[in-house]
Amino acid sequence: MERMSISAALLVAAIALSGCNQTSGPAPSAPSAVATAPDAAASGPGWPNLPAGAACTGELNRYQAVLKADVSTGNVNKSVYDKIQGELSRAAEACAAGRDGEAQSLIRASKERHGYRA
Repeated sequence: MERMSISAALLVAAIALSGCNQTSGPAPSAPSAVATAPDAAASGPGWPNLPAGAACTGELNRYQAVLKADVSTGNVNKSVYDKIQGELSRAAEACAAGRDGEAQSLIRASKERHGYRA
């Protein structure tokens, strides 16, 4: 009798747990992508095409993504955003011309000037 009650208890537990693995219903939505831009594309307003794989390209695109998020949430005023865009345009021109060190220096200076972690 005891063996049957253990078997019955295991059967009930198995049935109860099988409901946890239900696959029907609405499919979960795909996670939204973080605002990033492809390495070789220009992601800032008026930027030239940036060299794929260059360190300055990645830095520019990451900083631009943070800035876009900050201005859209109101963490940065539009006037400050516009000023930073001017600074980043100069960095993008240097990056596109193959002057990676100069571009990274301009980006770092802009971040420090405006309170972003450099």
